[in-house]
This record gives sequence, C-alpha cells and structure tokens, in this order.
Amino acid sequence: MAGISSARLSEERKNWRRDHPYGFFARPSTNTDGSLNLYVWNCGIPGKTKTNWEGGVYPLIMEFTEDYPSKPPKCRFPKDFFHPNVYPSGTVCLSILNEEADWKPSVTIKTVLLGIQDLLDNPNPKSPAQQLPIHLFLTNKEEYDKKVKAQSKVYPPPQ
Repeated sequence: MAGISSARLSEERKNWRRDHPYGFFARPSTNTDGSLNLYVWNCGIPGKTKTNWEGGVYPLIMEFTEDYPSKPPKCRFPKDFFHPNVYPSGTVCLSILNEEADWKPSVTIKTVLLGIQDLLDNPNPKSPAQQLPIHLFLTNKEEYDKKVKAQSKVYPPPQ
C-alpha cells in the first residue's frame, strides 16, 4: 500500500506545482534529515474575496496514511480554530473527508483544499463540531462575523 500512496502523493505534488489555485499553498513537510515527508503537508487556504474570511491565509496540516487514496487525509487547522465545522482539536468536519460519506479515491488535494475554503464561509449547521461557533452562527451572526474577521487578522498571508 505504501507504494500506491507515495506514488499518488508524488503525482499530486507534481500536479499541484504545475497548477494550483491562486493564494493557496500546499507542500510536503521536511523531515529532520532534509528529505520530504509526503505523508504530512503544510497548507494555506486563503479566505475568499468579499467574505469575512478575506485577508487571512489559514494554516492547515494534511496528514495522509499509507491507505491513501483509499482513505481520506486528516485535515487540521490550529487548535481552537473558530469555525462551526472545525473541532476544538482543529480537525475539519467535511463530508468529502469522511470515508463513510463523500470520500472517493479520485478526490485530490486541490479538491479538498477548495472544499475547505468553501466551507469557511458556508458552514454546515447540520454537522457542528464546536458549540460556540455554531451557537453564534445560528443566533448572533453579527458576533460570529466579528470573531471571524478578528481571526482573519491572526492569520495574515505569508510574506
């Protein structure tokens, strides 16, 4: 299985370097010996223009197993990331990342990152992962928006 997953991840890296959405980044992490770790990627997801998320580039770690692409990666924002569909641990709750729901081996890293970007401004109230964000999203949108805008300032674009 490791051969299949590493070959797929190498191909994904090549495709990403050739063509990726503006403002995003996704790169394998580096091991202590300087070699690439294709199973852990450091990513950045820009907030969409004309949304409360605009201005931020949100750091995300994608962790793959040797079962990839049969099983989805685990995607994590920093701990306590403010969003209704992100657990306090930072783990993203999204159907395309759930092998029991919409995950398919044909889903690419690019598709996942675009899906997460879309989720930022379009939370799914039917699948809450954190109490405060979902509560504010449903009952006090003004306060929710204020917290989102404040969070965008915590994650400015990399220089």
